[in-house]
Amino acid sequence: MPHGTIKMDKPPPPPVIPAPQKSTKYKGVKHTILVMSGKGGVGKSTFSVNLAVTLASMGNKVGIIDADINGPDDPKLLGVGEMKLYADENGIRPVQTKYGVSVISMAFMLPDEKTAVIWRGALRHKAIQQFLEDVVWQDMDYVIMDFPPGTGDEALTVAQLIPDATDGVVIVVTPQELALLDAKKAINFAETLKLKLLGVVENMSGFICPHCGNEIPVFKKGGGEEIARVNKIKFLGRIPLIPEIVQNSDAGIPAVTRNEALKKIYQGIAENLIKNN
Repeated sequence: MPHGTIKMDKPPPPPVIPAPQKSTKYKGVKHTILVMSGKGGVGKSTFSVNLAVTLASMGNKVGIIDADINGPDDPKLLGVGEMKLYADENGIRPVQTKYGVSVISMAFMLPDEKTAVIWRGALRHKAIQQFLEDVVWQDMDYVIMDFPPGTGDEALTVAQLIPDATDGVVIVVTPQELALLDAKKAINFAETLKLKLLGVVENMSGFICPHCGNEIPVFKKGGGEEIARVNKIKFLGRIPLIPEIVQNSDAGIPAVTRNEALKKIYQGIAENLIKNN
């Protein structure tokens, strides 16, 4: 048996991989906002969709790039999961929704919802590049990019392809310590790549009982605000757990179109985000 010690006092150096050339084809968008989280299960896609619908309701022309190649959920959340893409001489046309939001997603290119996308990083990079460059984004006020959890290929591709066209990053967290630990990695990712941190949103911040209306801190409360304070990032707002969000999301209906209290919360977050730019 071999003997010896393995030193793990510092992480291995990252591989030297040349950055892709900056894109000159991503056009027609005034503001591009990246939505990230350090881990899955924090409600990032639900947040992205409801933020996009809220911005559209405020008179903006809005698009969503569902950058989660392996788990594309945004079409389902917008009620257009059965739609397919088409292209013309100008490029690929995003799917239009009745909420005033255009969306592009890998989900539109799969034969059915159970099909797995089993791709290595290079193919995911190419798909994201096409979402940016080959899709017709005409006169968009905002494009929201909904990333998969973590700090992998998709986020790195966008940060390197369109660094000058990106307004910055919104970090979505839940209040418990494990989620906050992973959120720090997303913050570090943005700082390392010199992306502006637009703010932190604390999701699932207290459960609102549908029977008595009382609030129960299922995942604790205030962690998102604390991580924003420690990192000197703007705290954009807090979204409680409301059963109606789950019910509407499963039905393909953005919850802000059905719940007035939630609509006001998202309007406050959107206003804070706009003021931050």
